[in-house]
Amino acid sequence: MYSKEQASQLRQEFWTTFGQYMRPVLSAEGLRINWINYKTGVRNIAFKMDADNKRASVGIELNHADPELQELYFEELKNFRTLLHNTLEEEWDWVLHTSDDSGRTVTRIFTEIQSVSIYQKEDWPKLISFFKPRMIALDDFWSNAKPAFEA
Repeated sequence: MYSKEQASQLRQEFWTTFGQYMRPVLSAEGLRINWINYKTGVRNIAFKMDADNKRASVGIELNHADPELQELYFEELKNFRTLLHNTLEEEWDWVLHTSDDSGRTVTRIFTEIQSVSIYQKEDWPKLISFFKPRMIALDDFWSNAKPAFEA
């Protein structure tokens, strides 16, 4: 088991490594992008990657404080469901109104893998192979869907 400090250091090291690995990858629009802190450009819509000692997940999070507005965004995203799944080449889970780690109500469209640990460096290639194509596909999807959410 790792101390809090060691765990924090390993998480930071992984995300730094992932960021360096993704640095040469340009966005769908040919621009440099911060893949770790991806900015959708639309308030209350975020692309999130997460990993802990058991699993990793990547997805779209709708985090507006008003659950009704979350539902509105969710319904709008449903209009793009086929485009999203075709771009990702896989289907993701769609969960309206769940809780995040802080207890806030959020809505998530995501996928995850089990039996990987951010604290085990031998799992890092699996994590990178999981995150990389999905973030690139999310960016590609978003370059087409974003105009519908900017209004």
